Formats: sequence, C-alpha cells, structure tokens
Amino acid sequence: MADDKNNLKESLNLPKTDFPMRANLAQNEPQRLKFWDSLNLYETRTEQTKDRPPFVFHDGPPYANGSIHVGHLLNKVLKDFVVRSRYILGEHCPYIPGWDCHGLPIEHKVMIELLEKKKEKLNSVDEDTRRIIIRSECQKSASKFIKLQAEQMKKLLTLADYKNPYLTMNPKFESRVLDVFSKLFKEGIVYRQLKPVHWSIANQTALAEAELEYKDKVDTSVYVNFKAVNSSDLAKKFNFSTNDTINFTIWTTTPWTLPANLAIAVNTKFEYTLVKTKNSLTVMATELIENIETALGETFEKLATCKGTDLLGLEY
Repeated sequence: MADDKNNLKESLNLPKTDFPMRANLAQNEPQRLKFWDSLNLYETRTEQTKDRPPFVFHDGPPYANGSIHVGHLLNKVLKDFVVRSRYILGEHCPYIPGWDCHGLPIEHKVMIELLEKKKEKLNSVDEDTRRIIIRSECQKSASKFIKLQAEQMKKLLTLADYKNPYLTMNPKFESRVLDVFSKLFKEGIVYRQLKPVHWSIANQTALAEAELEYKDKVDTSVYVNFKAVNSSDLAKKFNFSTNDTINFTIWTTTPWTLPANLAIAVNTKFEYTLVKTKNSLTVMATELIENIETALGETFEKLATCKGTDLLGLEY
C-alpha cells in the first residue's frame, strides 16, 4: 500500500517555487527596492526608445502636504499601466512626476504649526517679514513631503523619473509657466472679467470647490423684491399691460451679500409668473408660488406667465 502511494506521488508534476512561505516584508521589501533601483529600468528604457515616436503623459501633481493615501495609489498605478502599455507598443514614454507646492492645504498646515510654536515671533515682526517667514516654512514643508511621497511612490514600483521631478516652486518651472501664459495672452485667449469666488476669511485666499466643506444647518432666510428698471418692458414679456411698478422676488439665506448683488439668476427652462400680492406686482418662479404663499401666509393672484428665456437681459 505504501509503495502505491509513493508511485502515485512520483507520477504527478508538482511545480516548485522560490517564493517563501512567509512574506517577511520588513526584510524583503528593502532588498526588492534596492534590486529595482539597480536595474535603472526607467533610464534604460527611455534611452533605448529615444528615437521612437513619443508618448508624453502629463502627470497632474499631488499636493506636497502629507503621506500618500489610497487615492494616490490608485492614481499612480493606473497611470503606470498606461505608460507601460505604450512602452510595449514601442513608443518613447518619458514620464516626469510632479508636485504642487502651493495652495491652501500646505499654507493651512504650516500656519497651524507656526501658531503653535512661533506665535510670539510672528507677532513681533512686521507684515512683510511675517510673509517671508510663512513662505519659507511652506517651502520647507513642501520639500519634506516631496521627498517622503517620492520614496513611498517608488515602493509602488512605478516607472518614472523620480530623480528629476517638476516642482511648482522651482523658479525655472515658474518662469516656463509665465512664458506659456504670455503666449496665451498674445493669442488673445486670456481675458479679464468679474467672477464670484469662494473666499476664506481666516486664510485670506480664494477657495476652490474641492476645498469647501458644507455643514447643514437651520438658518433664517428672507424674500426680497428688486424693482425692475422698466416695468412696461417687463410687462410686455408677459403680454400684460400695467402702469404699476413690477418687482423680481428673490430668496436668500445670506442677506448681507445683497449690497454687492450684481445679477438675478434665471433658469431658461423654468416658467415664471407675474403675480399680484397685497402690496405689489412681482415676478416669481411658477413652481415656487405655493411655497412662498405658505411662508408668507398670503394668497397671490396669478396674472400671466412667460419662459425664463424671455427675462434674460432685463435690468433691475
């Protein structure tokens, strides 16, 4: 019986592997990274393919303000898939990683640290010196996390020129940005207009949409009437005739912004109704009339309707 078992074992093709039974990452990862670096794979491939058609992948830079997280992992690995696939297709693929060294995340982090450790020093110097101190600390912080993130990204075994990254705080990079901007200006692509932006009072800077955090709360709101500049022209949009003043009714939870108001938003796909209230004639969105009646405890007389497109360009 034992002989039968031995014969059966010898008849099977059991593959052997050099992989250890345990990962031992703490010991093996440094060796693996050292081996990867010794290959100079990125430099070798880039040199070998320099005469081939180029495929340039522009890397959107992460902020240099902390360790990488799962979002960075997904971002870099997917980009690496793309670059490697183009190598396989025989193209020249220089891949230059970069870092965004400016912006609110870095400034905010630095300001917290400065207020904890160097508050007295900041308060004892003039405004210009304070700015220089803050910018210097921001530069140090960004440099620190660029080095940290680069080492962490190398552990993902991505193929990139980590020895020569582009940094938005590098003077050469900044000058190239100005060169490109001047070309755009000469082409007539750059123009100047007014645009509302989100503003941080604490940090004295504009905020991007991604930097906003909303908190739901119950707050006071107001209805406000804006008088139309030409009520007769407005009445014609409703095929209605009147000598009375017509208003536009708006709703806001930020009445302190009204002195700076420049426009009323109109949805071209909505229907608007001219209504008669106890005190005036006013225009409001048809779908919201019932809500406004409930809020004000009043019933309106509906006089006429028009489309939002008819209200564009009117003044108040």
